[in-house]
Amino acid sequence: MPDEVFTQLVDTYQAALYRFALSLARNSADASDLTQQTFYVWATKGSALRDHTKAKTWLFTTLYREFLRTRRRGQRLTALDDLPPGEQDVADEPAADLVEKLDGEIVLIALQELEEAFRVPLTLFYLQDLSYAEIAEMIEVPIGTVMSRLSRGKSQLRSLLAQRSQGGDIIAFPPGQRKTS
Repeated sequence: MPDEVFTQLVDTYQAALYRFALSLARNSADASDLTQQTFYVWATKGSALRDHTKAKTWLFTTLYREFLRTRRRGQRLTALDDLPPGEQDVADEPAADLVEKLDGEIVLIALQELEEAFRVPLTLFYLQDLSYAEIAEMIEVPIGTVMSRLSRGKSQLRSLLAQRSQGGDIIAFPPGQRKTS
């Protein structure tokens, strides 16, 4: 029975955990490692969770703590712009979906430029559908702080996207890179 529960958790949350890890680590290899480490911790300590309806929050909290632990140890986490070209293959998608995906990718790249304090709550709330309370518990801040960071993060993201569109930068440029004409 425990193997079935573990398999179900992996099937249900692996993609979402990976996306969250990628938003933190900004590198696919580190994101994969964080996701695997999270499931390893579940396999070794998950049975201690009394209320299994909180498994989602437990997994995301564990991943976030693993990220912080890794960063504290000084392991190098590379930026999203260090990913090799072609890692995100869009060739097989219809043209209409390409425009929507490109818009989403522009926002995700801009999101990576925000400070972690704003990027984490935005990612958890809008991309992972966690509640204010779940986010507050996960990053160990009051709910009011989560709400404030969401508001300020959205404002900063809007400003960043507006600056790019006014400057003629239709395609988002990774941090440190600017359009040269």
